[in-house]
Order: sequence, then structure tokens, then C-alpha cells
Amino acid sequence: GTLPKELGLLEFLDYLNVRNNKLSGTLPTELYQLTSTTLLSLSSNLMTGTLPAELGQLTALIFLDISSNLMKGAIPTELGRL
Repeated sequence: GTLPKELGLLEFLDYLNVRNNKLSGTLPTELYQLTSTTLLSLSSNLMTGTLPAELGQLTALIFLDISSNLMKGAIPTELGRL
């Protein structure tokens, strides 16, 4: 399956752990609305695409795990500002 776009509606979501769920596809743009989220674990799935610079909008983010996926490309510099 894929991550539902409705995740973006959860404005007070503290952490999201969907590790090892066989999720596929790219990160939905609605994910960038989770500005209160401190932990985002998407590891051990089948996620594709690149890591978008918009993840830098998650200013409360403390922990990000995207390991063991099929994503490619560079880590955006915006993530270094978190």
C-alpha cells in the first residue's frame, strides 16, 4: 500500500512509525504539513523517489529514519537546518 494523503490532516501528530509495512510509492506532499511531528520512521519499506526538500518544513522533527527503502538521490540541505 501507500501512505494516505489524509495523514496531512493530523496536525498534532507527535510521532509516526510505519516501519516494516511494505509501503510503496513516493512520500505524499501532505506529509509536509505534519509540522508538530517529532519522530518519523519510514524504514524497511519499499518507498521510491527522492527525499524531498520539503521535509525541511517539519521544524519539530528530531528523528527521521528512511533506511532500507528504494529511495535515491542526495539528502536535501534543508534537512540539515532542522
